[in-house]
Amino acid sequence: MADNEEQPQPADDLVTTSHNLGDLAYTATAGRVVLRHEILTDGKSNGHVAKAEVFMISYTLDGADAANRPVTFSFNGGPGSSSVWLHLGLFGPRRILAGDAGNLAKPPYELVDNLETLLRHSDFVFIDPVSTGYSRATKGEKPGDFHGFTPDIESVGEVIRLWTSRNQRWLSPKFLAGESYGTLRAAGLAEHLQSRHSLYLNGIMLISSILDFGTVDFSEGNDLPYALFLPTYAAIAHYHGLHENRTLEEVLAEAEEFASRDYPWALAQGARLPNRQSIVDKIATLTGLSPDFVDRVNLRIEHMRFYTEVLRHRRRVTGRLDGRFLGWEDDYGRERMTDDPSLSAIIGAYSAGLNHYVRAELGYANDLPYEVISNNVRPWSFKEFENATVTVADKLAAAMRANHNLKVHIGSGYHDGATPYYAAEHVVAHLAIPDELRGNIETKYYEAGHMMYVHEPSRLQQSEDLATFIRESS
Repeated sequence: MADNEEQPQPADDLVTTSHNLGDLAYTATAGRVVLRHEILTDGKSNGHVAKAEVFMISYTLDGADAANRPVTFSFNGGPGSSSVWLHLGLFGPRRILAGDAGNLAKPPYELVDNLETLLRHSDFVFIDPVSTGYSRATKGEKPGDFHGFTPDIESVGEVIRLWTSRNQRWLSPKFLAGESYGTLRAAGLAEHLQSRHSLYLNGIMLISSILDFGTVDFSEGNDLPYALFLPTYAAIAHYHGLHENRTLEEVLAEAEEFASRDYPWALAQGARLPNRQSIVDKIATLTGLSPDFVDRVNLRIEHMRFYTEVLRHRRRVTGRLDGRFLGWEDDYGRERMTDDPSLSAIIGAYSAGLNHYVRAELGYANDLPYEVISNNVRPWSFKEFENATVTVADKLAAAMRANHNLKVHIGSGYHDGATPYYAAEHVVAHLAIPDELRGNIETKYYEAGHMMYVHEPSRLQQSEDLATFIRESS
């Protein structure tokens, strides 16, 4: 090709296939769509330039009335995670059998029909943000331009706008579903889609919610996370037998009461605390840690320290994403574990499932590595929050105040040590919305962790809860 000859522009490479799941006949479309940005020169349009190719998988029910058929746009978190977790773990028509804590599946794993798929109640579009999955910046563009709070929301929002327009779904009930950092993305998107495109949603599903980083940031001078993580520590201690002859409900009730009153008060006293030993003993009893450890860390238990310390006497560490999982270390004198055993336990199954599924069943071939979780998105930019806490609680509240019919589902796992359920409760209680709108928010709890659907009873209950949410919010 001559030097002065134009390079071919990237194009969508979507592949469509037809499938059946019992009485469900549906169409799957997999591939990458090109995102283009308008270039302005001296205030004049200079055309549109391809900036990124974003991978997505969509499912639409054959023969459905598009005007009444809901559609859900789904993504996971990270930042840096693909959408594989919610796709093959909970929502999609096929799911991977990864096993659960204490009973993990062995390679090479198995894909099975998901009889509880939410495709029965909504069409789905699974989106992999730039640099995750098969999504990439186009040749000559900088991936880092997409690796930040605002550009991430804008690019995912553009994918949603394009799909909605191209598939003539502006009059369909519309939902967002995010997990982990994807909940922060979803809350930001709800406000962005309204203010930028006047695209109003029926509901958002926030799974393992993190809307305000101040609730999980163990930084100097911020005592809030120590109290909000305490009930999760108590749940994990209970699961591993450190609360003999007590139910989980009893343990959580006691932990929540302490975390809401005496514990924050005690931390605020500093050297003025008059009854320090009683507070030390209470924390130790609830968490399963030794009073000596609690005293040495000045009553403040950082989460990675807890997962490393709580079962040190057994020479085991617990998971962060899911405290029910156990792992080993090569050195039990470490302050912080080197690996999250709950992630290591299941990532192989999800990676194998997706890489097989897209080629063998959806007919999409791409020789790029499918980035299940990519570190290439770091450093992630939060420049919009310089010298301030990263939060979208204000954006969620603004979206709800403007759209009085916007419903919010929040699902939490009791053993989730990354986005603790009590922190989610704290954010909801402080949302700047009128009392009339608080009934638009529902909360559900599961006896599992961050990916609560790896626990079969939780998966079945969660599928039922979300199906009801979509039906009632449509």
